[in-house]
Amino acid sequence: MPNLTLLIGALLVALGAYAYGGSVSRSAMTLIPAMLGTALVGLGLLARRDALRRHAMHAAAALALLGVVGGIGPLAMGGARRFPPLMIQATTGMLVLCAVLLVLAVRSFVQARRARGVA
Repeated sequence: MPNLTLLIGALLVALGAYAYGGSVSRSAMTLIPAMLGTALVGLGLLARRDALRRHAMHAAAALALLGVVGGIGPLAMGGARRFPPLMIQATTGMLVLCAVLLVLAVRSFVQARRARGVA
């Protein structure tokens, strides 16, 4: 999971940089995926330490949940009619990447719990 968190974080940073670079208005809103990705990269690096893995991965899952909720917001508030197309693309990409990370993290937590023998 730490490597997956690093990968998704790096993809979010690239997505945010692409959206910001392609944006005419250079809105800070297009940098949200990059900010979230930077935090995920940091948590992925922390999770490489055995002593910090559990806490770092739970924090990464919480950030992924925030990314999913944050990605749904602009789409639910009018989408392309209200926001620039590049921002909608970046938001949708963030939503998908964070949803994948969240689902896989929860699956990993359940497997780890079962492996410890806790119901």
